[in-house]
Amino acid sequence: MVNEGPTEKKHVKALVIGAGPAGLCGAIAIAESIGDGKQILVVDEGIVPGGQLPKQTHKFFGHEGFYASVRGFEIGEKLVSKATDLGVQFSMQTTVAGIYEDSIVTYDRNNNSVDEYTADYLLIATGASERFLVFRNNTLPGVYGAGAVQTLMNQYKVMPGESFLIVGAGNIGLIVAYQLLQAGANVKAIVEASSKIGGYMVHANKIMRLGVPIMLNHTIVSALGEERVQGAIVARVDEHFKPIPGTEKEFVVDTICLAVGLQPSVELVAQTGAEIKYISELGGYVPIRDENMKTTADNVYIAGDLSGIEEASTAMIEGYIAGYNIAQKITGQDLSEKISTMKDELIEFRKGPFASKVREGLKKMNILFPSGGYRERTQQSTGPNGKLRAVIECPQAIPCNPCETSCPTGAINVGKNINSIPYVDYDKCIGCGVCVMKCPGLAIFLLQEKEDYSIVGIPYEFLPIPENGTIVKLFDKDGRYVADGQIDKVSVNRKEKTHLVFLRVPKGMENIVRHFDLAINSEEYVCRCEEVSRQDVEKVIDSGITDYEEIRRILRIGMGPCGGKTCRNVVLQIIAEKTKIPISESKLGAFRPPVIPLPIDAIVKSRKGVDKDE
Repeated sequence: MVNEGPTEKKHVKALVIGAGPAGLCGAIAIAESIGDGKQILVVDEGIVPGGQLPKQTHKFFGHEGFYASVRGFEIGEKLVSKATDLGVQFSMQTTVAGIYEDSIVTYDRNNNSVDEYTADYLLIATGASERFLVFRNNTLPGVYGAGAVQTLMNQYKVMPGESFLIVGAGNIGLIVAYQLLQAGANVKAIVEASSKIGGYMVHANKIMRLGVPIMLNHTIVSALGEERVQGAIVARVDEHFKPIPGTEKEFVVDTICLAVGLQPSVELVAQTGAEIKYISELGGYVPIRDENMKTTADNVYIAGDLSGIEEASTAMIEGYIAGYNIAQKITGQDLSEKISTMKDELIEFRKGPFASKVREGLKKMNILFPSGGYRERTQQSTGPNGKLRAVIECPQAIPCNPCETSCPTGAINVGKNINSIPYVDYDKCIGCGVCVMKCPGLAIFLLQEKEDYSIVGIPYEFLPIPENGTIVKLFDKDGRYVADGQIDKVSVNRKEKTHLVFLRVPKGMENIVRHFDLAINSEEYVCRCEEVSRQDVEKVIDSGITDYEEIRRILRIGMGPCGGKTCRNVVLQIIAEKTKIPISESKLGAFRPPVIPLPIDAIVKSRKGVDKDE
């Protein structure tokens, strides 16, 4: 038997661990600076590069320089294409098994092989892992992390269930809930142990106007079921986040989705000898690093969620900072201008209130970021009556400005600080709706008062796309039914998939209506015996016929086997709703015999005197 020698080590100038937004941007920065992408290898466990991006179907916040208003999976495609064009090499479905003093060992699942690498520089961008939650029966099939739900649903087109309870109201929980609703799932509720919603309010508002309750100060205490999840018990918590006995509520669901936070994946960077420290504001244990993203280990840099849990935009910026610093050392070039530009971007992104925890965490590494200088007050005016105009309902200072940059007339102002709440100059606004379709938070609407009704333009990301003239149910900001309305017209945006649906709503409700439901057009049967729908009844009433007996003659309501036991009161209620006449003042209609259907042969036999037994 031949004893083969050790595997030959492969060498690269830069090895990037992690093909998410941070790793991709780092690889791009190095490749474009050194001019030889083949000297950069990106290793990742995923099937395709992009990290979390391929499973993100929502539009990102930020500004256009970092793909604001572009959907996550499209950002991933753009970054991968850019890296590939620069010659960057990828080793997918490959795990870095260990970092040793003299080599980096990888395991290639495709080829079932182990390789050894050496590298002049390491950029570790391994991201974060999901936190777990302890509760009774948490091992039942049907309990998923939010990332698993997104992977199944958005990458593999597999729905893990039909009815969901979401645990956690941070951005991840809110985004997954919205994506589940888009896919046709029933999201029963979102429970959050804290006293406030942790994610952006624009994300929460999207959920609430779809009728999903967000239960603050609540947590899950038990999953129900024998072989898989069949329900969940939640309870209110006290100031110590302990369930309060007697406050339990039960939900009938088949899937529990945990979105209770992330923790940096520090295992590999710890193997380099870099110093690790627990900083709660950054998500837990994180590597100590400087403002150039360099760790305390020689030639080892980090970026993205590994350095502290934050947004994808800042992960990309950190990737560029790390990448340009590595490239500067490899080539000896002066890349300080590019590095400074990216650092300025980070300063701008981190000035807002949502970055306060990150600023506090970085302060513990002696990395200081300024705050403030942004507008927090929302605009009070909704514009001039009668003019088609944009109304922005963005209640928080978050780093985002596509509404400003997309407006063709310059009517929307965010200002120098990207965290400022946008204002509308109604003298310049022409009601074109571009901002409505660009807004990542779906927080912009169009309003116009007409003589007999009002128009509300709603951003819409569901299927099917409604048709003009369709009668719909109208809902307010909290998902409560408020009136019936009608589709006036639809502006279809097939490129960005955010359509603009114009609704005719009762006058005076233009500041109330924020969602609609097409369910009114489905077969809502009033009389199941004769298959008469609610819409059939309403059409007859709208034609001027409001008497129950007349409606019965036209539609055959109550002439089936039940004799009207099921449908009579329902029809009378519809008459009362449509005519505004109390049901107590409506004519009940005649009760004619027979009260049950009689077989014809039974009647014939009785008339002829035929023996019943014959």
